[in-house]
Amino acid sequence: MAVVVRAGAAPLWWLGVAAAAIGAAPQGLTGRRIGVLAGAALFVVGAAVVALARRGRYAALVRGVARAGKYDVLQDRAVTVRAWRRGHRWWLLLAGAAALGSAFAVPMAGGLLLAGCGTGLRLKAAWLGRREQALDTLLWVRVDWLDRRGGGPAGKAVKGLRGTGVAAGDAAPGGARRRTAALV
Repeated sequence: MAVVVRAGAAPLWWLGVAAAAIGAAPQGLTGRRIGVLAGAALFVVGAAVVALARRGRYAALVRGVARAGKYDVLQDRAVTVRAWRRGHRWWLLLAGAAALGSAFAVPMAGGLLLAGCGTGLRLKAAWLGRREQALDTLLWVRVDWLDRRGGGPAGKAVKGLRGTGVAAGDAAPGGARRRTAALV
C-alpha cells in the first residue's frame, strides 16, 4: 500500500524542483521575492494537505487488514511503481507544464507547490510505514482493486487490505526498496 502512495512522490518532487529552478528565471508579474515567499508557503501547505488527506480512510483500512490468501494477486514493488508512473505520466507532465507556466505570473510558486505535494506523499508513506512496523506486517492492496476507476490505495474500489509478514516481497515498511545485506 505504501508503495503505491510513494510511487508518485519522486516524480512530483523532481518535476517541482525542475519547474521551480526554471521558474526562477522570469521576473513574473509579482516579482521573484513574492514568488519565492508564496512558493515557500505553498510548499508547506501542499505537503501538509497531501500528507493528512484521507488519513481516516487509510486508518480504517489498516484496522480491517486481513491475511493475504493463496489466490490474492500481489505485485512486486518495481512493477507497482512502473505501472503507477506509466498510468499517470500524462497527469505528471501536465502538472509540470502548469508549474512552468505559472512561473510567468508568480515565479517558482507552482514548482514549489508540486515539490510540496511530492514531499507530502513521502510523509504519508512514512506514516504508513510506521503503522506497518507497529503491526509487524506489510500492507498490500489487491492489484485488481487498484486498476479500477476511482482508484488509488484508499479509493472506493478498495474493500480492504491484505497483510503479509515483513519479510515478504521486495519492499520494506513504508514502501522503500528493501535493502539486502551483502554476502560475505
